[in-house]
Amino acid sequence: MVAFSSCSKKEEVLAKDQLSTETLSQIQKLGFSTHNATKVDGGVLVEGDILLKNEDLQGNPEYKMLRVGDEEQYRTNNLVSVGSTARTINIAVSSTLPSAYVTATDELIRRYNAENLRLRFRRVTSGANITLTKAPSGAGYLASAGFPTSAGNPHSQVLVNSTYLGSNPGTNYLATILAHEVGHCIGFRHTDYANRAYSCGGAYTNEGASTVGAVHIPGTPTAYNGDATSWMLACIGTGANRPFNTNDRTALNYLY
Repeated sequence: MVAFSSCSKKEEVLAKDQLSTETLSQIQKLGFSTHNATKVDGGVLVEGDILLKNEDLQGNPEYKMLRVGDEEQYRTNNLVSVGSTARTINIAVSSTLPSAYVTATDELIRRYNAENLRLRFRRVTSGANITLTKAPSGAGYLASAGFPTSAGNPHSQVLVNSTYLGSNPGTNYLATILAHEVGHCIGFRHTDYANRAYSCGGAYTNEGASTVGAVHIPGTPTAYNGDATSWMLACIGTGANRPFNTNDRTALNYLY
């Protein structure tokens, strides 16, 4: 999830850490934007907040045209395995983050659990499936995360730029950012991945062909300007609050 004010930071990082033509081509094959893609530990950061691990970049995906509209809910091919009844995902907040981040985590957990999904969340101090921790110094994003593993487990870490966000950025604003990253961890892509100009501004972008890593979730809108308040939009304004809207709830209930 990208703040408008962080764009210049990301451009500086890109200038320092150029990616090879081969890596850029593989990012595009996976259905992700190469704009401002940057090298990070263990892989590449794309679309402002998504970690593609090195092993993800070594795959040989099949091209499929899956784009239906400009703004709709999308999922990745890998999802979190729930089992026959339900599954609880444990979330821990690292001591590297201020106490306000614990409060915001409790709010994001409340938001998910209020939907009565088969996927439940709880905060723990040990044995976490997902750990929220401080992003490296100089990070050019608000927060970042990856996608579920092929084994059906959520991505295990959310990196949060508490240096930029501060010690007390506001519970609802922070909970929106963290809930967005947890959304990636359980398999959601950006609602506007096919046209980031929708929430981020700038020129219209269209990645065109995608892989099965960007699967439209039935029942979510396909019209332009169809979902202006989704919690999985790529960019957010400072202080904004985006609880789940009707389409978000449709997507969550369809998957979990």
